[in-house]
Amino acid sequence: MNKAERNVLRGLAGRVAEIAAHASQAGRRDLWYRHNSLEAGKPIVLAFPEGGWRELLPETALEISDPVGRAWEQELRQTIYGWEHLHDDKVTEARFNIPYVHTNSGWGLEVVHTRVENLGSYHWDPPVKALEDIEKLRFPEIAVDRAETQRRVELAGEIFGDLLEVRIRGMFWWSLGMMWTAILLRGIERLMMDMYDYPEWLHRLMSFLRDGTLHELDDLEKNGYLTLNNEDDYVGSGGFGYTRELPARGFDGKRARAADMWGFAEAQEFVSVSPALFEEFCFRYQLPILSRFGLNCYGCCEPLHTRLHIVKKIPRLRRVSVSPWCDLEIAARELGAKYIFSYKPNPALLAAEELNESEVRAALRHVLEAAKGCRVEMTMKDTHTFRGEPRRIERWTEIAQECAQGF
Repeated sequence: MNKAERNVLRGLAGRVAEIAAHASQAGRRDLWYRHNSLEAGKPIVLAFPEGGWRELLPETALEISDPVGRAWEQELRQTIYGWEHLHDDKVTEARFNIPYVHTNSGWGLEVVHTRVENLGSYHWDPPVKALEDIEKLRFPEIAVDRAETQRRVELAGEIFGDLLEVRIRGMFWWSLGMMWTAILLRGIERLMMDMYDYPEWLHRLMSFLRDGTLHELDDLEKNGYLTLNNEDDYVGSGGFGYTRELPARGFDGKRARAADMWGFAEAQEFVSVSPALFEEFCFRYQLPILSRFGLNCYGCCEPLHTRLHIVKKIPRLRRVSVSPWCDLEIAARELGAKYIFSYKPNPALLAAEELNESEVRAALRHVLEAAKGCRVEMTMKDTHTFRGEPRRIERWTEIAQECAQGF
């Protein structure tokens, strides 16, 4: 990066530091600590533009050409944009996290993707075509590039380390659910039929994926590559990790263990599977993995109301996703005040031909009324377009905050 590009980063980091010093951050932080400990309080409002960032902060708004610096610029600009426009309950900290630079060997068989230009959609060729192909699978191995990771830490520290705390922190996964891995390897149609045609073979596949995931977790833990996620860390499918319950007893202050962290799994691809088959072919293999973690989150877009009695078997379960397709009354009754009711509003409301504010307000009031007595968070995510009107997600957040204040 040249001097001009470094100055861009430094200016952005300085603005983030100003935001982090704002008096309201302490109150927001306390809100999250109380929320994650299941204390009654204001429903939390979050907005994650995700795919919609391409309209809020298009590539043309970025000034840095260096790939690493450009990614940092985008992250800093998103933080600033969120503070200045979205007005949700996110906490801004005077920190900048550098994840480990690493490669993953995969499961031993290549999954070939054919991509098109339509928002990144793709087709893939599942490599496990015959039952005997399972013999070709191998446990994944993660290789961390310590030198490159340290180079990035030092570079960020050199540019803006006096403004923001630069540290190594980040996850090697989003979900530990394994179902997407199974479907990439086998194909969704084949895997659905395998439950009936070759159930013992499918149990063998899921056992292998479970054992490989545990091997990966063991390796990361042994080598000291796990990092805590108990502060302004994204956990589950929408939420932040602020908690004083982690790390667990015995943490040495240096090497995080799974027991010191939030865990997360989901089974979105099993949305049309019965609760019994979900438990037999999916959940029973996720359970040993999630049992390793200090606190757990479960679910994403799949409606969980028919299988919450199964999901609640997870040890130290704390956050449960309530998707737009979930029966709110059943979810509220099952979750009560014992779990976080992590509601995901339907993002289609922000992608309609026109934004219907009355419909947005009615939908939010409906969920809050249904979830009275629950520990509610409302997280707008999975957006891909605001129809060129960035004000839409700002308006959603404003309406959500108005509704939340009334409960």
